[in-house]
Amino acid sequence: MKFASLAVLPALVIPLFLPSTASAGDGWESIGAGMTSGASGVAVLAHDEDRIDALVVRDNKKPGENRAVRVRLDRGQVSKVDPIDWPGELPVDLEAAEAVPGKAGEFIALASDGKGFHIRLDGRRLKVLGAFRVPKGDPDDNYEGFALKKVNDRLFAVWADRGQDARPATLHSAEFSVSKLSFKKPKSIPFRVAYPTADVRHASDVEITADGRVLISAASDPGDDGPFDSAVYAAGVLRSDGSIALSPVPAKIGDFPGHKIEAMTCLSRSCGSLLYGTDDEAAGGRLRIAIGNDPEDQ
Repeated sequence: MKFASLAVLPALVIPLFLPSTASAGDGWESIGAGMTSGASGVAVLAHDEDRIDALVVRDNKKPGENRAVRVRLDRGQVSKVDPIDWPGELPVDLEAAEAVPGKAGEFIALASDGKGFHIRLDGRRLKVLGAFRVPKGDPDDNYEGFALKKVNDRLFAVWADRGQDARPATLHSAEFSVSKLSFKKPKSIPFRVAYPTADVRHASDVEITADGRVLISAASDPGDDGPFDSAVYAAGVLRSDGSIALSPVPAKIGDFPGHKIEAMTCLSRSCGSLLYGTDDEAAGGRLRIAIGNDPEDQ
């Protein structure tokens, strides 16, 4: 993996601490082999100096296929992958997972068709607290990212249609009520990347840092056998009114050849460390920790 310097968005953001090293070996840790073992969304359950527990959701569609796992990483290496049973009607094609701010053990999971789930996880026991749909967008929308961020005591949701080749991704944002599972009027803005260049999904996940920076992963997906490629960008900022201000030239944080990143989450307040997840289709799923220069991460 190689990294570029991160340009500062003019009058918008402070510099992002760039991920510079990874954990053991090449840094990619398998969480399962084959088509049903990918990581399409990830959220942190617990994190200390040496250990991370994470919720990983999977984009499986058929009965009997696993929808979520609880993964433990010790010093960057996967030490445990425990399946989680999803009670009741199974979701189809989950593509994102996000912790609910201020609600320990509660998460939002979003499927590609815009159906969302408010869930609570206790150990390996999952309970569905409610379901909703994101506000109607374009009929071609296929969602692959969802993030939550509190700004001045208002909770905003950001979700992303992935786009495809000539069709840009679309970033949607709106104030969101967890208790009512409802949205206020959304704002939308198109987004596209210069790289990857072929079979490109311009947004494969989205993350919002503590200070409001919008991070977006993009991926090349030519089919079940790849070859895949991914890049991660600092794309802009979430404004106090819930709108997104994009940089004229999104700054690339890094390239990830050979992998299709569909999940990412910050591991520190500054987002100097990130946890990435891949859905490499026939090659299975992997996680990787990227560690940066933030003192919180040392």
